[in-house]
Amino acid sequence: MTIQTRYAPLNAFLAYLQFEKRYSRHTTTSYANDLTQFFDFIETQYEGLAFQQITGTLVRTWLASMKEEEMSSKSLNRKISSLKSFFKYHIQQGALAKSPMETVISPKVNKRLPSFVTEQDMEQLFTNLAFAEGWKGFTEKLVIHVFYATGMRLSELIQCKETQVDLAKRIIKVIGKGNKERILPISPELASELQLYIQQKPTEAQGNPYLFVTENGKMLQPRAVYSFVKKYLGQVTTLQKKSPHILRHSFATHLMNNGADLNAVKELLGHSSLAATQVYTHNTIDQLKAVFAKAHPKA
Repeated sequence: MTIQTRYAPLNAFLAYLQFEKRYSRHTTTSYANDLTQFFDFIETQYEGLAFQQITGTLVRTWLASMKEEEMSSKSLNRKISSLKSFFKYHIQQGALAKSPMETVISPKVNKRLPSFVTEQDMEQLFTNLAFAEGWKGFTEKLVIHVFYATGMRLSELIQCKETQVDLAKRIIKVIGKGNKERILPISPELASELQLYIQQKPTEAQGNPYLFVTENGKMLQPRAVYSFVKKYLGQVTTLQKKSPHILRHSFATHLMNNGADLNAVKELLGHSSLAATQVYTHNTIDQLKAVFAKAHPKA
């Protein structure tokens, strides 16, 4: 189903994202929200202005109005990115000669190192924590294991189907952002757990193609997964954020801390550029202390 707004130039762009670029509905909706907000501003302030008449000054005026409302630099940059994509599309379609975004400078974002659970805390989670009884506990523990062992995103794990798992080769094919496929290796231990899980699926799950299911045979829901991940992480870490994405951060950080190649981690995470992966090149304080103690003559 096509996402529609009351702005024809925007609708053409959204259809392009949805059906040619094959972006997810969630991503396309994010573009629609950002761009509708911009066009509402233009309509209110400059009634009757065609999108071909929009200038960099008008864009900066809109951005300044949101900055006055204390919108974060990260959010502003996302809106700038949406506008750049919109105008680039219309240049490619021949509706514009050049983009007004050429004179718009993105604000600097203070980069924060991603939070992660320590290796010791992850070990404690799997060895000492008591999970729920029966199928529910089996599912919850295995989901957390897969998150941490593969670095999958929440949407990727929920959408993962049994047919994407090759236990003989010990790999999982993941469909990531932009429908990009990547291959994730899994350990013999995880392969055995997944095999047991698939064999013991409840009869209610017959006909359900998804790898992980509830005790009623239904597909897992994002809110439920977020809830139980937060509950179990809360028992081993004091981190403020306790989400499935923290397990993805932990996966990448632990790989880097143990000497993994940056390009390999990039491929495993499904990042489109190294810049996104380089945030994981930070070292833990414990590691820095260990290096210092070993290498410095006065340590």
